[in-house]
Amino acid sequence: MFTRLGAAAIKKDVDNTILLCEPLGNPQLKYKTIHVAGTNGKGSTSHMLAAILQKAGYKTGLYTSPHLKDFRERIRINGEMMTESFVVDFTANQREQIETINPSFFEVTVAMAFEYFATEQVDVAVIEVGLGGRLDSTNIITPELSVITNISFDHMNVLGNTLQEIAYEKAGIIKKGIPVVIGEKQEECALVFISKAAEMSSNLLFASTELHVADTCKDGTQLVTSVYKNDNCIFRDVKLDLTGSYQLKNLLTVIQSIIVLRESRFNIADEAVYDGLAGTAEITGLQGRWQTLSQHPLVICDTGHNTAGIREVLQNIQATPYKHLHIVIGMLKDKDVTSVLRLLPATATYYFCQPGLERALPAADLAQQAEKFGLNGKIFDTVALALDTAKHHADPDDLIFVGGSTFVVAEAI
Repeated sequence: MFTRLGAAAIKKDVDNTILLCEPLGNPQLKYKTIHVAGTNGKGSTSHMLAAILQKAGYKTGLYTSPHLKDFRERIRINGEMMTESFVVDFTANQREQIETINPSFFEVTVAMAFEYFATEQVDVAVIEVGLGGRLDSTNIITPELSVITNISFDHMNVLGNTLQEIAYEKAGIIKKGIPVVIGEKQEECALVFISKAAEMSSNLLFASTELHVADTCKDGTQLVTSVYKNDNCIFRDVKLDLTGSYQLKNLLTVIQSIIVLRESRFNIADEAVYDGLAGTAEITGLQGRWQTLSQHPLVICDTGHNTAGIREVLQNIQATPYKHLHIVIGMLKDKDVTSVLRLLPATATYYFCQPGLERALPAADLAQQAEKFGLNGKIFDTVALALDTAKHHADPDDLIFVGGSTFVVAEAI
C-alpha cells in the first residue's frame, strides 16, 4: 500500500503495532534490540552493526526497509532472509487480526519481524526505523542502544519542514535511561537531541565529535581508513566493502555504537569489528550502496534520493575516474525533485526513466523539469531500456550512474 500511495498510507501512531504484537505475547521483548533512525545512512549503519554482532558470535536479527528485489530482504537472521513458509504462515495465522485492525503493510511487516526473531530465538536484533521515529511502527521496543545517524530534508510532508521538526521526530526513539549515539553533530538540531536525552536521563554521545577518521584510501574493492579517538588510533586500517565516501560518517556512528555496547556488556572483540566491516555486504546481503553493477563501461548505482544523499553521490562521482558521465535517473512524484535536479551536472548525458509503480514521476515530466536546469537527454519508458541504451552509447572508460530512487536501483539490479 505504501509503495502505491506513499504518505497517504502511513498511520501516524504505534497503536496498531501494539494491537498486533500483544496477542503474539509481545515478541519484541524477548531479545535485545538496537534501534537505528536517521535521514540518510541508517540502512548502511544497521547492516554494519548486524555484521559485526554476527561476527562477534551473536545470533543477530536485522530488520530494514525497503527491499530491492525480495520482500524477505527486510527480515534476516545472520544474513539469511526469513523463510517463505514463515511469511505465508504468519499472514494466514494473523489474517483475522489483520482484517479486524486494518493495519498498514509496514505495521504487519514489523509485527512479522518481531515474531520471527522471537521464534528463531535471536540474541539481538538491529531494528531500522521506517520513517521518522516517534510515531514509527518499530518504536515499541526498549533497546539496549538508540542510534540516530543524521538529519536532513526528506519526507517533509510527514515529518516537518525544518531540520528541528524532523530531529524532534527522530529523537522520539530515545528511551528513558537508554544510551543514545548521534552520528553527526549538526548545529541546527543538536539541541533537540541534547534536550530529549536530558529529559529521558539518557547518556548522549555525538560520534562525529568523539571520533574521527584519517589515512583514508581506496584499495581495490575496499575503502581503507583508521579511526581515532583524540590522538589515539583505536582501529587502524579498517577495511570496508561499502566503498561510498559517505560510509566514513556511518563508520564513526558504528564504532561509537560498538564502544557503548561494550560498556553494556556486549562481548565484541576488535577482530569481529574488522571482519564485520570488511564483509558487510556479503554477510548481510546489503545492495544498492555505491554498488558496481558492471565494468567497461563502469556502471554504479546508489539509492541516495534526497538532497543530502545526492550530494554524497556527486562527491563519489567526482572521485571516480571517467571520460564522460552518463546518468540514468528516475524519481517519485512525492520527492523534492527540483532540489535534486538543481545539484546535478549539466555536462552529463541523461537517460530519464520511470520505475514501474504508481508513485513514479513520468519520465517525460522529469525530463521537462530537468531541462530548466540545463540537463538534457532522452526519455525512456523503463529503467531497463534506459540502462541498456546508456551502455550502448557509453565508451569503455565512461561512467554510468544509476539512481534518483530506491525503486530505480532495484530495477537496475
